[in-house]
Amino acid sequence: MDIYFYNTLTKEKEKFEPINGKEVRMYSCGPTVYYNAHIGNLRAYLFMDTLRRVLKYNGYQLKHVMNITDVGHLTSDADEGEDKMMVAAKRENKDPWEIAKYYMDAFFKDMESLNIEKPEIIARATDHIAIMEQYVKKIIENGYTYQTEDTIYFDTSKVPDYGMLSGKKIEEQKAGARVEFDKNKKNISDFALWIKAPKEHIMQWDSFFGKCYPGWHLECSAIGYQYLGEQFDIHTGGIDHIPIHHENEIAQSIGFSGKIPAKFWMHVNFLKVDGGKMSKSLNNLYTLKDLKEKGYEPEVYRMFNFNSSYRSAINFTWEGLEANLKALQKLKEGYQKQAEGTEDVEDNIIHNFEEKFHQAINDDLNMPLAMSVVWDVIKYPIKSKKLAKLLKKFDTVLALNIDKQTENTKHENPEIPPEIIELAEKRKQARENKDWQQSDKLREEINNKGYNIKDSKDGYEITKN
Repeated sequence: MDIYFYNTLTKEKEKFEPINGKEVRMYSCGPTVYYNAHIGNLRAYLFMDTLRRVLKYNGYQLKHVMNITDVGHLTSDADEGEDKMMVAAKRENKDPWEIAKYYMDAFFKDMESLNIEKPEIIARATDHIAIMEQYVKKIIENGYTYQTEDTIYFDTSKVPDYGMLSGKKIEEQKAGARVEFDKNKKNISDFALWIKAPKEHIMQWDSFFGKCYPGWHLECSAIGYQYLGEQFDIHTGGIDHIPIHHENEIAQSIGFSGKIPAKFWMHVNFLKVDGGKMSKSLNNLYTLKDLKEKGYEPEVYRMFNFNSSYRSAINFTWEGLEANLKALQKLKEGYQKQAEGTEDVEDNIIHNFEEKFHQAINDDLNMPLAMSVVWDVIKYPIKSKKLAKLLKKFDTVLALNIDKQTENTKHENPEIPPEIIELAEKRKQARENKDWQQSDKLREEINNKGYNIKDSKDGYEITKN
C-alpha cells in the first residue's frame, strides 16, 4: 500500500518512495540537554516514534539518526546569547559535561516511559567535532563563507533559493527585522559555523581556526552526512526548526555538496496549554513527572496525542488528559473482552478493519482516523480472539500496551474539583520556587472558592470549608 506524507519542502502531500528500496534513512533533530524535557518537547519525539512505527508496519528497514546537542546551541536560535550548556552549568554550578550526562539520561528515561523507540544511531555533538571541522573546511573551499576576527560565517546570499523551506527571503527578513542585526554579518540571515572560544569557555577544541566550538546548525548537517550520506529520505523536527535551523541545514548542505540533504521534511506542530503558549513565566512547562504526580501514566499522554494530526497544534488541559485516561481504560477493557471471546469472525471483516487502519496511518499518519478504526474493532458485537490479535497488531503502531491494564493512580480526593487541584498544584510549584507572594495569593483564591489547603510532609491536604 502506498504511503503519503506532507512535505514541508514542497508544501504538498506526496507519495513516499525511499531512495534505496526497502531501507529508509531518516534524521531527527534531538534535544539540547540543558534542562528536563517538558511535554511540549516530547510531542516531537512521539511524532518521530509514530513515523518510525508506521514505516516498520509497512515493512521498511530503518537507519535512523538522532543527534544530542551538548554544545553550540545559543540561547537564541540565531547567533545571540550564551551557549545553553554554559548557561545550565552556571545555573547548577556544575561542569557542562555533567549537565549533558544528567539531562541526556533523564531524556532517555522519558523516552522509555512513553514507549518511544530509540533511533538506531544516537550521535552526541561533542563526539563529532572532527567531522564538523572537515565539513566546515569543505564549505570554505567551495566559497560559501567569510570570516571575522572570531567567527566563520555562512554567506546565505550565495544560496539563490535560501528560504525555500519557510518561504522567507533574505530581503523580507531585513525588512521585518525589529532590531539592528550583528554588524559583523553581511546578511541578517547569515549564521555562525565555527566560533573562536573565549578563554573562560569550558567547551572548546583545537582546530584550524584556533580553539573553537561549532555553531548549532552545523552538527545536524555533519552528523547526517557521516551516517546517512549526502542525501537521505526523511528529516523530522518541530515547526520551530523550519525558519532558522532547518533552513540553515539546507544551506550548509548545498554549500558542502550542492544537494538538499533530505527528500522529505516533516514537522510536528506545537503543544499549547489551556489554549496558550507554554512558558516558564506561566509555570506550565509540565514534565512527565508532573503528570505522574497527578496520577497520569505516560501512556495516557501518548494517547492524548492521537487526538490530533501531528501537523495541527494540540491543546493540553488536565480535563483533556482525564478524558484520555478514561478512554484508555475503556480501550484496554474492550481489548480484554475480545481476548476472552469465543466466537469466530469472518476473514473479510478482519481484512476490512485492517485495510481501513492501514489506509489511515499511510495517509500522512492520520492517527485520529486510525483510532476510530480501533474503536470500531473494540465495540464490534462479536467477541473474538481474532479481533484481539488484530488489535495487538495495531498496537505495534499505537504502543499503548493495549493488553496491560492502566490503573487510575490519581491521589486526590474525588470530591475535590479539578480546578481546586490545579490551583493547589500551582501553589505547590510557587512554594518550591520560593515565590511566597504567589503562594499566598493562590491560597486565598482556594479559600474564596470554599476550600482550605494545609501543607504536609507529602505535599498538601485539601478540605472543604
